[in-house]
Parts: sequence; structure tokens; C-alpha cells
Amino acid sequence: MVDTDDGTGADTNAALSRILEDGRRRAGTVDAHHALMWEALCAATEGGKRFRPALVVATHAALGGDSHGPAAEVGAAVELLHTAFVIHDDVIDDDHVRRGRPNVSGTFRALARIDGARADASAGYGLTAAILAGDLALAAAVRAVALCGAPAPAVARLLDLFDVALHRTASGELADVRLSLDLTHASLVQSLEMEAQKTSAYSFSLPLQAGAVLAGADEHTIARLGDAGRAMGIAFQLADDLIGVFGDPARSGKSTTCDLRTRKQTPLLVHARTTPEWEQVRTFLGRELDATELAEVRELLTASGSRRFVEDLAERHLEQARSVLDGLGIPADLVDGLGVRPRVLADGNGVAA
Repeated sequence: MVDTDDGTGADTNAALSRILEDGRRRAGTVDAHHALMWEALCAATEGGKRFRPALVVATHAALGGDSHGPAAEVGAAVELLHTAFVIHDDVIDDDHVRRGRPNVSGTFRALARIDGARADASAGYGLTAAILAGDLALAAAVRAVALCGAPAPAVARLLDLFDVALHRTASGELADVRLSLDLTHASLVQSLEMEAQKTSAYSFSLPLQAGAVLAGADEHTIARLGDAGRAMGIAFQLADDLIGVFGDPARSGKSTTCDLRTRKQTPLLVHARTTPEWEQVRTFLGRELDATELAEVRELLTASGSRRFVEDLAERHLEQARSVLDGLGIPADLVDGLGVRPRVLADGNGVAA
């Protein structure tokens, strides 16, 4: 089981704390507003499961690696990359709350309002702060990899992996928004590919492969871990899609109306489009929903079989990941320890990562 309490978690947490503290010192030499933005960035790193850095160190250990210090540093870098994407994703989705509290944009929007700015100007200021904070987190992540202490060839390979993850994730985010324009109906294959790019590349393939690189694994192993990461990421995103409609925001910190309001063509809705319930489901899309309306659309998505379809699809992808890991001699509990089983998360018992 992926465990961040066995010493490896403490190492990655300590590495992340050092990086954030270094940034705090640098920000403090600029001006008070910039320092406050860095504090909001630091706050954005709090509250998650930290499974991405755990995957780096667990894979490194499973493959017999002895680069424990660099693994911790790269784990921290992956978590910073995640923070950057979370901050930017909230900008894309026009969300101002994350994990039950104001995110970077929400914080700076509120500060501007307190200072007397107009609502529209305050909103723009909040989005500006969020974009810049995400950029700072991205730069800090790449810097952490470059200075991780691994041999130069390994650092170069790690930077390549980070670059690939950045490109694929950006492509997935753009595809997500493009599909939300509702100009064409996405197929299930297109929707799953969007989810693979958006989530799998940086949350699963990258940490698995980074741990392997630091352990000195061969390219075949690194490539197969990329395959396992893709399957794990799709399963995780499918579970996240369920949380995005059926979850409990108080426990997950994730909105249960955003995906419906923004018409995201997730596999949940792509499947629903093929069912008799679709004509009713579609009336709930593209607008804010009250509690009664949310309950109604949840009932429709369950009655249509779309919820069960997504749950089963997620489980099949988890099985695929287990098969790859087993073939590499890596304990399959790397999958089970992540807590991505959709039936658990969809009931609101999980916390957004």
C-alpha cells in the first residue's frame, strides 16, 4: 500500500517545506503583495493526499533504488506541479473555493473587495493572482528537479518526463474546455483520451516513471510504467467525475455542480447521451443548480445506468494497471493504496487529492 507515513512521506514533506520556505524568503524581498501571493500558493499545497510524491518514492523503492534524497526532492516537485495545475484549473473552471476554503483567486478577490474595489475588478485581480501563483509553482517544480541531486543524465531524463507531462496535461485541459463548447458530441474514446491527457500524464505516469529513472530502471520498464500510469489516471479521473456530481463537497472540497454547469463532456455524460434519460438530463446542463435540481439529475444519471457504467469502467482500468505492475514485479498495492475506487469516492467518503 502506498504509505506516506513510513519515513518516505516525511522526507517528501520536508523537501516540499524547504522549497516553499525558500520561496517565502525570496517573495519577502519583493513586496508585501507578492509575499501574500506566495502564502496563498503555500496554502494551496495543503490538505491533499500527497499520493503523487508517494508514488515516486514507492516506485523507486520497489525497483531497488538507493537515491532516496533525490527521490524525495522529485516527489516534492511532482506535488508542486500538481499545485500549479490545481490553481490554473480553478481559473479555467472559474472556481474560487478549493477543499472547502477560498483558493488563490478567491482569496485575492476577497482582499480586493475589502479594499473597496468593484466586483468585476476584484474578480480580475483574483484571477491574475491565481495565474501568477500557478506560474510560480511550475517554475519551482522544474527548479526542484534540476537541483534534486541525481546524476546529470538522470536529471536530463527527469526533465524530459516533466516536459512531456506538461505538454500532455496542457493538451488535455484545452481539449476539456474545447469539448465543453458543445460544438460537437464527443465519443467515449475522445472523452477518455481527454481524461488520460488531463490526469494520467502528470499524476500517475510521471511519478511512476520518475521513480523508475531514479532507481536506474531500463527504458522498457519506464515505458510500461507509463502504460500503468495511464490506466491508473483514467480510473482516478473517472472517480473524480463521479465525485463531481455525486460527491459531498463538505468532504471532498469539490463542487458537485461545476461539471454540469460547464457542460463537461465526461464519460458520465457521454454515456448518458446514449440513454433515454438524456432529454431530461440535458435540461440541467449549462446553468447553476439548486439542491433539488441536483438531486433530480443525480437520480436520472443513476437510473440511466451511466453512474454504474463509469464505476465499472474505472474498475477495468484499475485491473489493467495491476496487470502491468504485476508483469514488472512491482506490488500491485501501489494501485490499491491510492484510494481511487469509485464506489467509495462517489459516496463522498474520499477527500479530493
